[in-house]
Amino acid sequence: MAKYQLLTATSMGVRITPANHQPAGIGNLYTMTSTSAESNVLNVAASLGMRTKVLTRFVKDSPIAAFIKGDLRRRNIEFEGPDIVQEGPWGCRHQFNIADTGYGMRGPRVYNDRAGEVGRGISAEDFDLKRIFEDEGVEIVHMSGLFAAMSPETGETCLKLAEMAKANGARISFDMNYRASFWKGREVELREIFSSIAAKADILIGNEEDFQLALGIEGPEAGGKGLAAKIDSFKEMIMRVKAQYPNADTFATTLREVVNANQHNWGAILLREGEWNVVEPRPIFVLDRIGGGDGFVSGLVYGILKGWKPEDCLHFGWATGAMATTMIEDFATPVDEDQVWNVWAGNARVKR
Repeated sequence: MAKYQLLTATSMGVRITPANHQPAGIGNLYTMTSTSAESNVLNVAASLGMRTKVLTRFVKDSPIAAFIKGDLRRRNIEFEGPDIVQEGPWGCRHQFNIADTGYGMRGPRVYNDRAGEVGRGISAEDFDLKRIFEDEGVEIVHMSGLFAAMSPETGETCLKLAEMAKANGARISFDMNYRASFWKGREVELREIFSSIAAKADILIGNEEDFQLALGIEGPEAGGKGLAAKIDSFKEMIMRVKAQYPNADTFATTLREVVNANQHNWGAILLREGEWNVVEPRPIFVLDRIGGGDGFVSGLVYGILKGWKPEDCLHFGWATGAMATTMIEDFATPVDEDQVWNVWAGNARVKR
């Protein structure tokens, strides 16, 4: 039996959020949480008792690094990786993600402050991958395009992780998370890296733009407007993705219609083992939208690890994504599976 159910490589940072829904730069009271897209996906499995691990780098003797390590322990996520000497005030550091929640008709704003980020230098040589994969064992390795595109070093790290995962029977989950600012000037290089990872992946997650821009898949033909047309166009594209990347047996994306900052219509689509399942967008209340997509992936992967039927995996992922938007932290932290299923059922009654 594998020691770790879920493992990821990531560059950890912190998010600071103005209190009381105030805009960044206006509010003068902030909450700080540790975060990264990849570690967010581990959170549901870690909260519900599975063994998870983050591979990363930390800044040696940094109080921010100490905060991140303490928070990962609180979240039941193990971590491994070297402490890197800061080299003075202009040396390396952990990223700061400054993000407000928005309110009503004022949408949220996110400001990334990532210069000198310690995680950009992460290398496969930072970790004993032979021990981790051959001796300890991993069930699913989750990777994100955000980390893969950070630097040539992180891209190579993801390729090595994919290689080790395939060689040792671990499945691969890949959320493409395309970001134009990360790709500028590196389009050819990153297309090759993303295509190599996708070719080995068992689970591919992304919207139409992700598949088009990250993998070069031809987009859907122009069709009608509305939800049904959007779902049909995604299905059409995924069949082309599936033909090009036949190793994958699971494809998923979320559907989000923004009414205002605090009211969304939230849905999701899943193709797994040849079976399509769709949750048409349902109204949800939103405290903070950041992390909803990661929350969806977190619950979806948890269901796959549990061996659930595809419909249940999708419903659980929909619910953990919706749950993440009720929390200021960038991830869902359920106390038990029953809490998640109550979210799916729309049951918000008090439980004593």
